[in-house]
Formats: sequence, C-alpha cells, structure tokens
Amino acid sequence: MEDYNFVVGQIFPDVKAFRNAIKEAAIAQHFELRIIKSDLIRYFAKCASDGCPWRIRAVKLPNASTFIIRSLEGTHTCGRNALNGHHQASVDWIVSFIEERLRDNINYKPKDILHDIHKQYGITIPYKQAWRAKERGLAAIYGSSEEGFYLLPSYCEEIKKTNPGSVAEVFTTGADNRFQRLFVSFYASIHGFVNGCFPIVSLGGIQLKSKYLSTFLSATSFDADGGLFPLAFAVVDVENDESWTWFLSELHKALEVNIECNPEIIFLSDGQKGIVDAIRRKFPKSSHAFCMRHLSECISKEFKNARLIHLLWKAAYATTITAFKEKMAQIEEASPEAAKWLQQFPPSQWALVYFEGTRYGHLSSNIEEFNKWILEARELPIIQVIERIHGNLTIVFDDRRLKSSSWCSVLAPSAERRMVEAINYASTYQVLRSDEVEFEVISADRSDIVNIGSRSCSCLDWQLYGIPCSHAIAALISCRKDVYAYTAKCFTVASYKDTYAEELHPVPRKLEWRTDESVLDNDIAVVRPPKFRRPPGRPENKRICVEDHNRDKHTVHCSRCNQTGHYKTTCKAEMINSIEQF
Repeated sequence: MEDYNFVVGQIFPDVKAFRNAIKEAAIAQHFELRIIKSDLIRYFAKCASDGCPWRIRAVKLPNASTFIIRSLEGTHTCGRNALNGHHQASVDWIVSFIEERLRDNINYKPKDILHDIHKQYGITIPYKQAWRAKERGLAAIYGSSEEGFYLLPSYCEEIKKTNPGSVAEVFTTGADNRFQRLFVSFYASIHGFVNGCFPIVSLGGIQLKSKYLSTFLSATSFDADGGLFPLAFAVVDVENDESWTWFLSELHKALEVNIECNPEIIFLSDGQKGIVDAIRRKFPKSSHAFCMRHLSECISKEFKNARLIHLLWKAAYATTITAFKEKMAQIEEASPEAAKWLQQFPPSQWALVYFEGTRYGHLSSNIEEFNKWILEARELPIIQVIERIHGNLTIVFDDRRLKSSSWCSVLAPSAERRMVEAINYASTYQVLRSDEVEFEVISADRSDIVNIGSRSCSCLDWQLYGIPCSHAIAALISCRKDVYAYTAKCFTVASYKDTYAEELHPVPRKLEWRTDESVLDNDIAVVRPPKFRRPPGRPENKRICVEDHNRDKHTVHCSRCNQTGHYKTTCKAEMINSIEQF
C-alpha cells in the first residue's frame, strides 16, 4: 500500500496522471471517493464514508501542466468500505489495467480479468463489466469492428496492388451496402497449389467471435511433404448452401485463370450436403471424400467404443476388398448398430480401396490445423484476421523455402522414407519377367503381378498412394529402371520448391494506404457491418433446474375483487361498477 500513499507537495505530470493515481489509491486501499470539485485546474475530494476525515486537494501550477497536492487532511477511519465492487473501477479503468495483457494475449478471458483484479486489488467486479472492458480494449488496440468493414474495399485493393495476381473481393447486399461476403486467395498460394501441391483440397468452416456474427470458410491442400498449404479463405455473414456454392465458384474462378483445363481435384470435407452439391456444380470433373478424422469422431461420439474407431481406420486403409470386408465384418460383430449406422456413408467416399482415383495417402482433412492459425484472432475485426493469416503464410513460405534449399534427395523427406523402406523390402523378393512391362513378384507369403506400363500392382498400393510399392520397386530394379521416375511428381523436392517459389509481399498498414477520401465518402464505397450482431455481454441463457421446473407457478391475486388471474390495476370490476352507477 506504500505505493499509493500521498504527501503534500507531491507532483504529477498533468491532471490525468493525478486522477489516475487517486483512482488507483482508492481502489487499492478500498475506500470510495466523493469528488467535490474536478476540472482542468483543481481537484478536491474526500472519503465517501460518513464521519471519515480524509480529504485531498490538488491544483495546477501556473504556466505548466503539472499538478501538485496542496493539502492532505486526516487519515482513514472508515475501514475497508469497498470490498465487493468499487465505483472507481469503471470500464475505462479496467481497460487501462488489461491493455498490455491483451496485447500479449488476445484470448485473455473475462474470467481471468476478474481473477487478476481480485488478486491485485481485492475487489470483485461484474462479469459483464469485464467483458465490455475486453471488447473496448481490443477496439482500442486493433480498431473497431465497424472500421474493419468500412476499410475492407481499400484493404482488398492493397492486397491486389502489393501481391499481383491475388484475388481479394468484398461483396455487399441491400441498398445500405451491408457486408455479405469476402473472398481472398493470395497469388503465392494459387501458384503453389497449381504447380506443386497434391490435387487435394480440404474444405471447412469455423465461427468467428467478433462483434458481428460471421463464419470463416477455408480451402487448404497438402505440399509434397504432407504439410498444410492454405489455398483460399472467405468470411460470410451466414454459412449455408448458397454461401458454399459461392465460395467454390470464387475458388474455381481463381484457379481457372492459372490452369488451362478444368482441374480434377479430390475434395475432403465433413460431408455437409451444401458442400457436396456445390462441388458437383462447380467442379463436375472432381470427386468428393469424407474426412476420416471427422467420420471417426462421429462414430466415437455416437457409440463410445475405442475398438470401433480402430477397426474403422483399418477398413479405411485396407488396400484389398477382402481386407475391407473382413474389417467391416469385425465392426458388425462388435456393434451391429454401428455397422448399420455406417451404411449412410458410401465406402466409395471414405474407404481407400473403393475410391475412384489416387488419394496419395491423405484420408483426413487438415482444416482444423489451419483453423488454429486464427483461433486467437477470432474476436478481432475482419482485417486483423486477414493480417494474421498473411503473417503466418509469410513465415511458413520463408521457413519452408529455406528448409528445402538444403534437401539433396529426389523426394520430399516423408516420401523418401517410404521409398527407402520399400526398397529394403524389395531386396528380398524374387522377380519373374513376363514381357516388357509385366512381372510376377514373389515374396515369402504372396505373389503379386506388377505392370510398370500402367503403373499398377495387384496389391493396389502403387495406384492408391502414387509411390511404387515394394513389389513394383523389385520389378523396376530387375529391369534397371529408375524407381523415382515412376513416382508421382507431387512427391518430389522439385514440386515442394515450386510450391513455395512465389513470395508473399507485405501489405501496408492502414496508415500507409493512399485512399481517395472523396471515394471513401461516397456511400457506394462504404461497407457497413452485417445486420446480425452478437448480443453485448455474456449470453444470458435462461437455465431451468428441476426444482424450478416442478415448482407451481405464482398465482396473482386482485385486492379489489378478491379474484385470481389479474391485479388491482387491471381489475374490470371497478369499470363495471362505474358503468352501472352511470
């Protein structure tokens, strides 16, 4: 408490510094202030408790902004009269208390604010007050949500100006130009996907938690080493079938500019009907598959059986129809209900052996990994969300470009390890050549037919993964072929380097934007926030416990006519009596 003691003659830089100091002292020492006079040249206050003699007076020095304490009377005799709340602990004061903490941790929760204030000052503030302070603090640091929407058109122009070839478009609705949708895909991401990534795109969405309700949609892929590669993202006012159709339409436009023919892509999602229908309309040559991680989470939630999840993954990775049916039979044996539940998901959309096309070993979406990039920024204005993604993309591109510069292998590390393992197995096989392209490969427990012309093996591994299996490698080595030449291009280090070849250029901060104010003042250029707004404060969900639910409802009683069902003020008896008297 010594830090909050005052003495006559004590000097403060200005009136604001003095007011903050006296407020801090009142809160820390648990006494309420009664301000008698406070303006730019003087301050006079006393303890609000009746009978307490403590008073303070401070004035501004002539020809300076400095404030000085002129008199300090009495000592507190009131005791701790502000234990629970405190009138001086305003929202603005809480903002000043949490500002540095918010800069370090955007996810600084209201309950943590309550805890820290109680720990340091010993007072308890309402949850709603802490929530409002956090919202106001974020606005002070990062700008308001309204400003974020207002500046979106200018920000999109800056993205396209600094990163040529990028797509950044904002869409509005209604006569008042309300925000509806935003689509962003940086040219470096488009180039990297087209020239180096697997032809696989994961789709998903996550709710944003800013002042106005909106949903973040994203499309990601995999680089040659299996790493996350963000391709495009969007913010929509409402997530529905229409918004997914729009998102995939914008994605198609962004890709077709850089690809000569209509791309054949494998899309991974949670199987939401709107997404599946949109894929069929916008990418007719492409195929869709269920994300296995999502499917396993669903069956886990539905049946709570760890063995079922294990068997489901075994069935998904099975490379022969016999092995798949064997695992499905085990699932039915373990839980007939689960086997019946799985029938709603066609095996062709989740099982490797039934899928038409090459999955390159990727059965699960990586959307959740990308969502982690913005988890901390979900409460920020929309522009800050984009800046966070741009910053992370820049770091990832630079790091992976530098990392791959020292790679000497033909394939990316994860693929190279698979190849080396297969080569070791192949050294123990016997190879019988049938003709120029067909071979019989005999191992200890089986015999497989390999056709290097069609790049196929009877074990199906080569077709399903895109990397020659051990049987194919044995056949290729026997005829002195380069096993790497028979590997899908998207596994190579060259493809990995092409993925991160383009640089992401910095997008200037808003203070550096050269905006035409006459354009910004025009209503056509102004983007207003969406109509759907998150209610202020903590959501007030009405919880009804069992006791409340079973309790008899309160019966109102009229004191005039002694009847139930209404009050005295709404009693009709008096009105009837008045009519009769009239």
